[in-house]
Amino acid sequence: MLRSLWSSASGMIAQQTHLDVVSHNLANVNTTGYKKRRADFQDLLYQIDRQPGAPVDPNSTIPTGVQVGLGTRVIGTPSFMTVGNLQITDNPLDWAVAGKHGFFQVMLQDGTIGYTRSGSWQVDGDGQIVNEEGLLLEPAVIIPEDAVEVMLSNDGVLSVMLAGQTEAQEIGQVELARFVNPAGLLAQGSNIFVQTDASGDPILGQPGQDGMSEVRQGIVEMSNVQVVEEMVDMIIAQRAYEANSKGVQTADDLLRIANGLKR
Repeated sequence: MLRSLWSSASGMIAQQTHLDVVSHNLANVNTTGYKKRRADFQDLLYQIDRQPGAPVDPNSTIPTGVQVGLGTRVIGTPSFMTVGNLQITDNPLDWAVAGKHGFFQVMLQDGTIGYTRSGSWQVDGDGQIVNEEGLLLEPAVIIPEDAVEVMLSNDGVLSVMLAGQTEAQEIGQVELARFVNPAGLLAQGSNIFVQTDASGDPILGQPGQDGMSEVRQGIVEMSNVQVVEEMVDMIIAQRAYEANSKGVQTADDLLRIANGLKR
C-alpha cells in the first residue's frame, strides 16, 4: 500500500482536530475569562531506506540518506494565558485580574480548589460570594446583610460600607494563585481549571505583591480570542485538509492504475 495514502489521511485527521480547536475558540469569543487554544502538530515516524552517515568507502559517507515520513498528528492544544480585553461594567462584584499572573480560586464540589480568570461574582442567600455556578470564592468572604456598598482595592482588600456608618469596614482579603506553567492546567469547563503535575503547585499571594497582578473592580476580562486570527486559521485548516484529500485521491488513482495493469 502506498505510504502517501496513509500520510495524507493522517493530515486530514490532524486538520480536522485543528478545525475543532478553531471552532471552539470562535464559540467562546464572548466567554468571560476564556483563553484561546492552538493546535500543535508533530511529524510521525520515518522509514529509513538509506541511513545518513553510513560509510560508502573508507574515505566517505552518505551525506543525507533516504528518510520518508509517515504523516502527522496533533501533539498538543496549549492555551494562551495572555490578558483579554477588559470591559467596564460598573458592577461592584465584577472583578478582573489586571495582568496575566493570577487566578481567582473557587471551592469545587469535591472540596478541591479550582482556578478561574472569570471574575463575575454574585452573592448567595447566606451572603457568600459565589461564581455563576454557585462555587464559593476561596478564601470565603461573607457580605453583611446591611452592607450598602462593596469596595475592592487594587491589592485585593475587600471592604463594605454599612448602613448608618461613614467609614468602610474591611471584611476580607482576595487571594490569587499563579503557576510556573499555567498552560499545563487542566480545563474543566465552566471557566474552571485544576492543577496538574505539568502546571506545578499553586503559588498563592496578595494581588500586586510578589509578582502577582493587581485586581480591578467594576471590570470583567473578556476572552483573548481574536476573531480575524481564528478566521485565517480556519481558512488554513480548510485548505490543508483539501490538499491532503488530493493526496488521498492521487494515491488512489495510482493504485487503480497498478490494479489495471495486464501482461
